[in-house]
Amino acid sequence: MSTEADAMPPPTVPHDAPPPDMPDMPVVRGRTAAAAVCLVLGLGLIAGAVAGSCLAGGPRERSAAEAAYERGATLWQGIPVAQLFPPTVRSDAAGPGGAPREWVRAGVAPAADCTEAFDPLLATALAPVGCKRLLRATYTDVTSSSVTTVGLLVTEADTAGMRALRKRFADERLDERPDLMPRPYAPQGTVADRFGLAQRVTWRVDVLTDVPAVVYAVTGFADGRTGIPPQPAAQAVAPGATTVAGQAGLGHEATALAEEVERVFREAAREGRKGATR
Repeated sequence: MSTEADAMPPPTVPHDAPPPDMPDMPVVRGRTAAAAVCLVLGLGLIAGAVAGSCLAGGPRERSAAEAAYERGATLWQGIPVAQLFPPTVRSDAAGPGGAPREWVRAGVAPAADCTEAFDPLLATALAPVGCKRLLRATYTDVTSSSVTTVGLLVTEADTAGMRALRKRFADERLDERPDLMPRPYAPQGTVADRFGLAQRVTWRVDVLTDVPAVVYAVTGFADGRTGIPPQPAAQAVAPGATTVAGQAGLGHEATALAEEVERVFREAAREGRKGATR
């Protein structure tokens, strides 16, 4: 016997309807398209980053000037004494009127800190750049009539610090003040052993900015004479100078020896040259 349920026809299912247990296909296609877009965007970002890195050249390399400055901070540890302070220094035109000059090294001080190396006011002026090491030597001219101490102060400052110090020296003319004269080094038992504070006649102080250094020179007479008014080397070398320092050529002595040490140190820093230590 048939029932009412047996008599009812089965439900009609459209031919294009998805199976009841499968998700709607347009939704699947939408998600796939979104994923593809994200993938393309991600690859594009990665490619852009790589391209940007290539165009920028990767991490910035140090310039030659920066490398030389960094070498200058440690060069004192290895530069030979005979390179920085040669036993003999000659110049064809370093004297008054372009006359030739020659100096002989009287002695070299051990590398040291800056304690008691400068008069108090000069020490205060140099304090902002610090003192990593101080190298000094004293020369006499071939006639043994003049003596000159030349020094190289290796600082702890960066380029900005050195530029600031140089600007201050220029603005305030600190290199022209007698109360900011460097102190001499007087190696005992040499022609320079009477070169004391009272014997200083002329001086020069150069604040460098391409290397972390201050180069200075101070000059006097080898016979120990005193009472001569001190004069900056820049004034003593001026044409027509009638002062003792100018007439005796002491300003030329200080200038030439300081410039020689500057030249050697700068070249060594640029070229990265090092040799045996003391």
